[in-house]
Amino acid sequence: MAYPYLPGSGTEAFKGLSVLVGLMISLGASSLVGQAASGLILMYTRTIRTGEYVQIAENEGTVLELGLLPPASAPEMTLPNALILGDVSRNYSRTVQGDGFILTTTVTIWYDTPWRQVQAMLLDAADRIPGVLKEPPPQVFQTTLSDFYPEYRLVCQAIPEGAKLRAEVMSPLNANIQDVFDEYGVQIISPYYRSDPEEPKLVPKDQWWLPPARRDVK
Repeated sequence: MAYPYLPGSGTEAFKGLSVLVGLMISLGASSLVGQAASGLILMYTRTIRTGEYVQIAENEGTVLELGLLPPASAPEMTLPNALILGDVSRNYSRTVQGDGFILTTTVTIWYDTPWRQVQAMLLDAADRIPGVLKEPPPQVFQTTLSDFYPEYRLVCQAIPEGAKLRAEVMSPLNANIQDVFDEYGVQIISPYYRSDPEEPKLVPKDQWWLPPARRDVK
């Protein structure tokens, strides 16, 4: 409405300049409009919610904020809404009962080890972690029967502590699995090997704390 009253608005030079400025604004705002639209879709479809632990592309963490701009904030990083909407995401909090997130870890054991023993040892390792919930109880699944070994997957639910990283709970869980298997003399094998070793590749309990390891470090 104000355009006809601008000085020089009737000249061809002013008209050409206004078209150029309008084109620049349109192209420059396309990314901003796309981010806002993606943010609206994420909020109304509830793809992710504040407080959930998610993995998006190679990034994972607890969602602290969700909106138009900034889109989503995880510990020490900001992810654009368009990236979240356009990439495959994994939500570790959506399928849990109550608060928390899912932990999963996989081991491969030779067929000459009873699967019931492997299952019991994995459950024992999960039971030693204070942050792992007793209810719902941890579960062990045999996901693959390969040529040389079966694959076991431990699935359990952990208690969140603020924006605590999932890796901070996974690390002691994996360490406990190694300790339990060493205690019972069961070797965790690599998926790729040529022959059985002459001696089992185990770490005796009296060698768990070889230097520079310290007993006071959990």
